[in-house]
Amino acid sequence: MQSRAKALAAYLAAVLLLTGCSEKKQTAGDEPAVSSLQMMELNEKNKPEEIDDAYRNVYEIFPYSYCDSNGDGIGDLQGIISKLDYIHDTGFNAIWLTPVCPSPSYHKYDITDYESIDQSFGTLADYDQLVKEAHERNMKVYFDLVINHTSSSHPWFQKAAVYLKQLGDNPVNPQDCPYVSYYNFTKKKDTGYASLPGTDWYYEARFSDGMPDLNLDNENVRNEIRNIMQFWIDHKVDGFRLDAVTSYYTGQPEKNIQFLTWLNQTGKEMKPDLYFVGEAWTQQSEYASYYASGIDSFFDFAAGDNDGLIAKTLKGDFGADDFVSYMAKEEELYGSYSPAYINAPFYTNHDMNRSAGYYAGDDGTLTKEALAMNLLMSGNAFLYYGDEIGMKGSGIDENKRAPMYWSDDQTEDTCNGPAGMGKVTMKFPPLDQQEEDPLSIYSYVKQALLIRNAFPSIARGRTIVHDEINEEEYAVFERKAEGYPSVLIAINTSGEEEQIDLSKLNYKELSAVLTSDENKVTYEDGILNLPAHAIVVMEADQ
Repeated sequence: MQSRAKALAAYLAAVLLLTGCSEKKQTAGDEPAVSSLQMMELNEKNKPEEIDDAYRNVYEIFPYSYCDSNGDGIGDLQGIISKLDYIHDTGFNAIWLTPVCPSPSYHKYDITDYESIDQSFGTLADYDQLVKEAHERNMKVYFDLVINHTSSSHPWFQKAAVYLKQLGDNPVNPQDCPYVSYYNFTKKKDTGYASLPGTDWYYEARFSDGMPDLNLDNENVRNEIRNIMQFWIDHKVDGFRLDAVTSYYTGQPEKNIQFLTWLNQTGKEMKPDLYFVGEAWTQQSEYASYYASGIDSFFDFAAGDNDGLIAKTLKGDFGADDFVSYMAKEEELYGSYSPAYINAPFYTNHDMNRSAGYYAGDDGTLTKEALAMNLLMSGNAFLYYGDEIGMKGSGIDENKRAPMYWSDDQTEDTCNGPAGMGKVTMKFPPLDQQEEDPLSIYSYVKQALLIRNAFPSIARGRTIVHDEINEEEYAVFERKAEGYPSVLIAINTSGEEEQIDLSKLNYKELSAVLTSDENKVTYEDGILNLPAHAIVVMEADQ
């Protein structure tokens, strides 16, 4: 225990320095015979609350690989539209689309036209239909805003390149070609710069030669960005996911924060409830400071991925008590920069290895609990398509973006996946089989989302730690939010049943449970018997 505590302290130091009402609940002694039924029958008594704010359950969709509507093997907007009922019924109330604008790549992060839809995905009318139908289901739509760079095929860059090639030894005059100032051109070769063919010029391109970085200090570029945001706001977008915010000004966090402050103010002048979530893939100490910009959310990289705190907890590197303490500490950290912050917890995304490969020999139990731990964090939670069924995919990026596993059969919905993708053999069954199995990963995730929707304090509250109860194997915490009933959550991260004394806390009955097998949760006289890798939620009396 002592060595584990030291390990956690070292981890946290590294991260920080480098980085309404539910229906009547089940009472004790009134349990069904098996936990899967206990989970279903108990949880279904809790009704989701529809609250119009930025605390959501967001489903990340990589359109190219999600659902094909026209038989060309490429996912498209009409395919997503056809799955909106599935997404909504699973428990999601927002979607984030990775880029859908015209681009020469399959991933679309190198944009050639910011105010159109890539023809492989459909049309602007398809996009408008998608947003309309999502809103009819009380689902928000977040658009991926890629403004660190454009494609080298973008007309802005092409015009600047032609100008420089014809310039010769004459001095640069932006009045002759305004687009030459849209990018960071120089005659000095430096790290992160690419050579402009046919000239002695270089241009900043931190990601690849085909993705030239924009000069975000240029007022004309900022006007372009303002117009791009206005365009999509006019098309009813609810928010923007901001790509690569640490690369706006590489190695200059303060300038990034200044630019994000301008971006946030500009966007919210157009739409006061516009939501921003930023990708700041860096140490927690740095992305925490970005909250000073006023941007609503930043992805919580310290908790996700194969080496994040969720996975480390389930691998035994840290304890359940460590995980709970960590949540409380990071809430305090983020709040120190912006009291209005909204965390953006996630477990995996399109740039990471799929989570089903994190745990050797896992029968699905650890994958389930990890997904629940993410969804039990406060804030606006994100889940990558396919994680709800435990998809696999690792190695090259294309493998991480494999087709959604709808069925073992090649149905009309199934995409081909990106060119160059290796053979990805799935570990768990496809969706159509998991939907029929109450003990599947899908059924478990659906129950976790139901719980998150039914108890608003889970997403909106602050974490209260009970160190006097918590141990390495299990932990108890409260989540309190103004205007909503408090909840108590108990989590067992061990492979054994744990007995927890809750008699000193004012929670009288089970409200919801998450279990992976047929063992029962019991709660009597303040003593909670929590099966291996099980989770319990209790709501305080009002």
